[in-house]
Amino acid sequence: MPALLNKRISVSSLLLIILCGSAVLLASKPSLAARTFARKECLDCHKKFADKYLSMKDVHGVVKEKKCEECHLRHGVVPKLLLKETGNTLCFKCHSKEKAAMNKGNIHTALKTGKCTLCHNPHASNGSHLLKAEGNDVCFQCHKKEGYQKKFVHGVITKEGCRACHFSHSSDEKYLLTKAEPKLCLACHDSASAAFRKAHGSYPVETKRCTICHTPHSSDQAKLLKTSTHNPVTSAGCDGCHDAATSPKPFATTASGSALCYQCHDANTLKAGGTMEHAPFKGGNCLACHNPHTSDYPKLLADDGNKLCFGCHKEKAATPAVPHAAVKNGKGCLSCHKAHAAQNKGLLLAKDAELCFPCHAKTREAQKSKNVHVPFAGGECSACHNPHGSNIPNMMKDRMDNVCYSCHPDAETKFKKTYTHKPVADANCTACHKAHGSEDKKLLKSTGAKLCSQCHGELMKEAVGGSNHLPFKGGECLTCHDTHGSNVAGMLVKKQDSLCFDCHVETEKGLKSAKSKHQPMVTGECCKCHSPHKSSLNKLLLAQSPDMCLTCHKALKEKITKEKVHSPAAKDCLQCHNPHYAASSSLTVQPMLELCGQCHDTKDAVFNKDHLNIAAAAMNCMSCHNPHASQDPKFFKETTHAPFAARSCDDCHIVGKQ
Repeated sequence: MPALLNKRISVSSLLLIILCGSAVLLASKPSLAARTFARKECLDCHKKFADKYLSMKDVHGVVKEKKCEECHLRHGVVPKLLLKETGNTLCFKCHSKEKAAMNKGNIHTALKTGKCTLCHNPHASNGSHLLKAEGNDVCFQCHKKEGYQKKFVHGVITKEGCRACHFSHSSDEKYLLTKAEPKLCLACHDSASAAFRKAHGSYPVETKRCTICHTPHSSDQAKLLKTSTHNPVTSAGCDGCHDAATSPKPFATTASGSALCYQCHDANTLKAGGTMEHAPFKGGNCLACHNPHTSDYPKLLADDGNKLCFGCHKEKAATPAVPHAAVKNGKGCLSCHKAHAAQNKGLLLAKDAELCFPCHAKTREAQKSKNVHVPFAGGECSACHNPHGSNIPNMMKDRMDNVCYSCHPDAETKFKKTYTHKPVADANCTACHKAHGSEDKKLLKSTGAKLCSQCHGELMKEAVGGSNHLPFKGGECLTCHDTHGSNVAGMLVKKQDSLCFDCHVETEKGLKSAKSKHQPMVTGECCKCHSPHKSSLNKLLLAQSPDMCLTCHKALKEKITKEKVHSPAAKDCLQCHNPHYAASSSLTVQPMLELCGQCHDTKDAVFNKDHLNIAAAAMNCMSCHNPHASQDPKFFKETTHAPFAARSCDDCHIVGKQ
């Protein structure tokens, strides 16, 4: 006992010593709040960034001075340190000059949207001003290079770059120009020189905008003239349209309006016999569509083809989901319309379908069909299609069914049924009908089963080794189905039983006089047991007996799986039952005694002994036996009357009487 006590004391003492020692150590260590930390610089840890940035040609001042916290918060989140401010607000804290640039009339998009880093690297760069690229290349990050690489390039672009004419951040002039036209151009081009005077026919062009005739960057035309140049401009023959260079008003035209143009461009030639005239042409306002000197567009047009037209025809300006290919990819509006005058309404190049056929040659072939859609036969393509574009496939004027119903109003009423054919529900009439022409009088793509097989391909294959419904085999789908819609499920032309009885007359006749009727026959649901099209089994059955019967007779199915099964019930229900109707109760093929007597000899001695020699004619087998399955070897019913079990019939019955 003393030894055990000593052991306990020693363990307790040891724990006390450990606790006291820990307390002393903790007391001697200052708290986190009381401790001080030496601040490290960001680049002490991020040395790879320091090596990368500090080795570059132009280093941002705050990076050079290792003042990362001028822009970044010290405690950020992965993967990036947070900036103190967003967008250009952060940059403007130091770059006050650029902040002032925001007050100008025209501001560079990058600066205006606060995206300084589109052009500048925030840490360091191998170019000047922390630019991401040198010279023009920084501009070409956003501005397409192609416009500056044509055959003739403005010398200042190759020598001095974009900034010779443009400010980087903002300007009071359009396009960020350093000066307004023509002052900007005249800073390099001496308007008093003989060469300049000669090139401009001695006209005082220094008072006009140079970009009226010249493109400022590059051109495929000599002297940087725009793509399309008026002949007098090319030859410096300004006096072809204007008064002499020495006159008091040198830029006054020698005639006004279209009269000036008609001096060279014959009005009748432009009109070309057209009786319908374009409003500007009729009003003599050529400049509504054309530039008089040069243009970046063909035929001296004032703007890109469609865009020019949409200036007046604003209702056509919205781009539809399905634009006319001619408008989108071709010559634009001029693919179909004449510019000045035409013999057809709407200044169309040709009348009705003749306008469409040059592009839609394949569609033209449909006019040779035996049956041609009436609008198409009359060349009225616009009866169904929007010529400019549509938000509906095939440039339809409206949803396809609505377009069809505009001429076939009776169809809309007929098709509003409980069950609708999918193409009708999807407003897709052309799933079955050809839009333009067909060999079929109803413009069907094909007839009979061939048409239906376009969608119901697998269904249309005949059953091999089984049975095929005669209308199905003959491709006569319309014997049973309505093409557009029906108030009967399966799009049947009438109720299921009525439809079947049209052919199966004897079945209908027998059903009327029958004593017992199969429930599907009562409810008119032939397809509960039969496939309407085909089956791998005889008589179009959905399954063999007894499996098919047990799909409805579920209680019997459960009984059969647990108890002893009567042989006919296990093999084939039709040994005892008629499938449709019967003169006997329970759909039996014969009256009960006769039916059972087919297998059980009622005159046999054993049979008579088992049945206490009671005459068979006086018996009802179903009174005692279950015909399908039972837990009893002799198929007695589950509940048995005690006298019956003891075979004491005379307890209840008077012997000798039935």
